[in-house]
Amino acid sequence: MNTIIPHNLIEEKNLDSNIDNFFKKIELVKALRMSNITKLRGASCFLVFQVIFKLVFSGKNLYQLLTSKPEDLPFGKDVIYDFLNSCSYNWRKFLLILSSKIINSKIYSLTSKNRVNVLIFDDSLYSRSRSKAVELLSRVHDHASGKYVKGFRMLTMGWSDGNSFIPVAFSLLSSTNPNTQINGVNENIDKRTNGYKRRKEALKKTTETMFDLLKGAVKYAIPVDYVLFDSWFAYPKVIKKVLGHNMQVICRLKAMYRVYYIYKGKKLNLKDLYKKLDKDHKNRVVASAVVGLGKDKNDKEIKAKIIFVKNDNDKSQWIALLSTNIDLDAEEIIRIYGKRWDIEVFFKMNKSYLRLAKEFQGRSYDSMFAHTTIVFTRYIMLTLDVRKNEDEKTFGGMFFEYCDELKDLSHIEALFLIIDLFKKTLHDYSTLTEEKINDLLDYFFELLPGYIKKSLMISNAES
Repeated sequence: MNTIIPHNLIEEKNLDSNIDNFFKKIELVKALRMSNITKLRGASCFLVFQVIFKLVFSGKNLYQLLTSKPEDLPFGKDVIYDFLNSCSYNWRKFLLILSSKIINSKIYSLTSKNRVNVLIFDDSLYSRSRSKAVELLSRVHDHASGKYVKGFRMLTMGWSDGNSFIPVAFSLLSSTNPNTQINGVNENIDKRTNGYKRRKEALKKTTETMFDLLKGAVKYAIPVDYVLFDSWFAYPKVIKKVLGHNMQVICRLKAMYRVYYIYKGKKLNLKDLYKKLDKDHKNRVVASAVVGLGKDKNDKEIKAKIIFVKNDNDKSQWIALLSTNIDLDAEEIIRIYGKRWDIEVFFKMNKSYLRLAKEFQGRSYDSMFAHTTIVFTRYIMLTLDVRKNEDEKTFGGMFFEYCDELKDLSHIEALFLIIDLFKKTLHDYSTLTEEKINDLLDYFFELLPGYIKKSLMISNAES
């Protein structure tokens, strides 16, 4: 007699199998052990990690899990809270081990050596708008609304080959300004622990923390050709420091009055430099120049190329991109910089579907750091599924060409994304429009296996 198996049971088994295979592929138990995530009373750390990881696919948050059928859990609620609140676990190291393994053994080794690999830096709001007693809580500027809200700035470093984005490291940044900081550090935290190191880092300047993250990428041998970032980090001092790590930089520039570039022996800010250059209004790249950024440690001048991309609808508006590799032509600079928008889709996916900052409301800094790492691990699993399912298609792909290997980001697609910036205020904070991010997110989402899409849609609807 034939047995009819309910379709949702089949999907659940497929999901569990997919997650189990992912855990084996990344050697999760080994990564946890190497990161000192081992000691826990009453249960294994692997088992607790697994339960939290699968939460998003069940449509439940942590509170619902602990109160609906607590007898079904193989451990008590105190075990989960101890796991999330531990200040001895090294979650930074765990994510570095995991991401470097995926990048080096599952992606980089299987793709063309001619493909350009990049590290992307950007920050995004980690909202805790309804909270009061959260450790290191501060008021941070939300670029989307233009208002100050309670939460953190989530500085993230991610790797991309133009097709897949892998989060590598992050920090939840607070504030030392008494006017914006709401709560300080828990004074009872052992100053010898990993958790205390993360707290100290949260109070550093953004550019200082940026280089803390970059050192991790160097230590774990992540292959990088270029470091990409927006104008918030684009100061000559920062650019020169990245070059000291033997990495090139491509970044967007902001027209700041007191930031100067050396052109034909004169110090000019960005607006004055643009005025000095001959313009070719027939082309998309209306002007370019090779400038000096100062001297390196050997007293040799550091050169960079700046290109100005025009707006067809308003010739007075432009976007300036800088490349420390002056041998790149303008089209290649635009194409490589276009990879930066992978991180925008990453932020949107984490907040819309993977329950970042929504799954539970922990008060300790350790719990937020631990949970964010688990959310990022979910994204890594999904991005591997997307890569597997893309075939000739590509991430972000309306303009990509077909080829045997997954195609790198094309110049025309990158230019399309650059042009989209003009829909925002060009000389203030600018990013992709919400519509364009949603288009890219929809594309990513459609390439996920059906049983994962269904689980995430249910979870998102119930959040």
